[in-house]
Amino acid sequence: MTGSIDYGNLMHRAMRGLIQEVLQDVKANGLPGEHHFFITFDTQHPDVEIADWLSDRYPGEMTVVMQHWYDNLNITDEGFGVTLNFGDAPEPLYIPYDAIKTFVDPSVEFGLRFETQDGDDEEEFEAEDEETAVEVALDAPKDAEVVSLDSFRKP
Repeated sequence: MTGSIDYGNLMHRAMRGLIQEVLQDVKANGLPGEHHFFITFDTQHPDVEIADWLSDRYPGEMTVVMQHWYDNLNITDEGFGVTLNFGDAPEPLYIPYDAIKTFVDPSVEFGLRFETQDGDDEEEFEAEDEETAVEVALDAPKDAEVVSLDSFRKP
């Protein structure tokens, strides 16, 4: 047993699970009402699958929108696949949950932001998931309540 509960890693996994559950519901029932998603992800993540021209155009990160038209939504425990329209050219994408940097549904002012910490004081044996902080914004931007998991970490 380690010496402490790793709340950061637990929260990280829970928020990725929330995204998975939301996407499963969208696959089963479609996007309700005005709901739509802005999903920003790391295009350099080793398991991301996007067309070469997209990775050339977006060499670091890319934001996609799921709103009016999407097709072939496929959800797995590791990530999701979807076909989106880029200038009248449908393109299939596969985005692992670990590659997601932000997930926002502006119709209800909900957002998740996952930030990788590049601290030199991190132990070498820590998994990448344990070095990631999750910030959750649940209210409108001007009134947003943001919870940073770094504030709970011991120095």
